[in-house]
Amino acid sequence: MKKVMFICTGNSARSQMAEGLAKSLLKDKYEIHSAGLKPKGVNPYAIKIMQEIGIDISSQKSKVIDEKLLTQMDLVITLCDNAKESCPVTPPSIQTWHWSLPDPSEFSGSEEEILESFRKIRDEIKNRIENFFKQK
Repeated sequence: MKKVMFICTGNSARSQMAEGLAKSLLKDKYEIHSAGLKPKGVNPYAIKIMQEIGIDISSQKSKVIDEKLLTQMDLVITLCDNAKESCPVTPPSIQTWHWSLPDPSEFSGSEEEILESFRKIRDEIKNRIENFFKQK
């Protein structure tokens, strides 16, 4: 089974949503992980908008990048420019991809506007996972 890791700065929103979506969409075809450069806990808005589509990420944990685990991956996908620039170097045998996505936790506004920004990023990640792994 191939191993995939999604990485962003805080491992609180984008990579957590990607982990939950990939586990749901790809079922037992891949072993899915997520991690961050500076983990800061799973964002409650990420949990809420994932529940809206029937995916529970409330038991997922925000994790720092484990370099030993990272070297076991077949594929690493960074989800923000900071992670791409600061991610530990991976061996050449590991395929790497970069999806530059804004951090929804940095959006401000009303509760509904914040939720909508999270939904937009969730849906973008879902589309990218579906299209990317369809080709694999």
